Amino acid sequence: MKRTSAILLLLIFAAVSLSASPNAEKSMAKKEFNMKSTENVNLKKIHLAGGCFWGMEKLMEELYGVTDAESGYANGDSEKNANYRTVSTGTTGFRETVKVTYDDSRTSLNNILDAYFAVIDPTITNRQGHDIGTQYQTGIFYHDENSKKIVEAYVARKKKEIPNFAVEVGALKNFYCAEEYHQNYLDRNPGGYCHIPMAKIEMLADESRKKAGESFTKPDDAELKSMLTPLQFEVTQNSATERPFTSSLWNSFEKGIYVDIVSGEPLFSSLDKYESSCGWPSFSSAIDKDAVVRKDDYSHFMLRTEVRSTIADSHLGHVFTQDSESPNGVRYCINGASLRFIPYDEMDKEGYGHLKYLFE
Repeated sequence: MKRTSAILLLLIFAAVSLSASPNAEKSMAKKEFNMKSTENVNLKKIHLAGGCFWGMEKLMEELYGVTDAESGYANGDSEKNANYRTVSTGTTGFRETVKVTYDDSRTSLNNILDAYFAVIDPTITNRQGHDIGTQYQTGIFYHDENSKKIVEAYVARKKKEIPNFAVEVGALKNFYCAEEYHQNYLDRNPGGYCHIPMAKIEMLADESRKKAGESFTKPDDAELKSMLTPLQFEVTQNSATERPFTSSLWNSFEKGIYVDIVSGEPLFSSLDKYESSCGWPSFSSAIDKDAVVRKDDYSHFMLRTEVRSTIADSHLGHVFTQDSESPNGVRYCINGASLRFIPYDEMDKEGYGHLKYLFE
């Protein structure tokens, strides 16, 4: 029983929220990344019904390796009138469902299902949290044989652990995208209704990054000091800043990707690098939403937004908006000392061949 007032407020303030919220900017960046990713053979899909789709969409968006999450209505009895008004009657058979698109070279369906089961009650029917009705029935809907095998094996294990297992499991019959005001609802309306605690979403997102960290790890201080130059160590570990125009990377535009010099985690692409007069390597966006973490920085008597790598927590630089030289107004101003450049022709040898689709 989601609050009608929340929807009314959204309709009134949607335009303002979208333009003012930093999370809205992140969502826009994510959509731009997805447009680049349409040909990626590693992209897979799963549809998850877990109560109110506002919270489930937010959770899935935050998981490492998930490139998109879209709210909608799935597996209804009729292919007509799949909209919020009719689905809310509880008579259509449609479930509030999130279509999850993920890169299985960076995460797995099992990891996504772990997060899903961490936030649902799998023992009840037609209800999650305070929301009651057939539209809130939990369900896992697959649409290819490989996903089916993974889901069925996972669910078989869960059924042994959980008495009165009530989650629907089956093939996706139909899916209709929900109205625009439902998409990225909690990004547009921070503090809006959500049956999943935000602290739990953050915890599960952090866990998903740690799982990814099995591929990219941070060495201990002794090893770091032996592998990095003094400047690289000071910048990445102690948040120092290199002098402008001193990095060999600041005005280089060779085709390839830029990775964290500490862990090797991919961060930026030459496709998003642009010529900037600031004197540091500048990018209009990161490779995807999981590549970097933003933090408030109050040093030097200023309020800036610091950028750090997700896995090794390396200091990279800062991000600014309304940059007149940037194609989209966003400038990731990054220390060259934090980066290692991988030329396109060496990406396979260096273990980044799966990212070549970015340049196609």
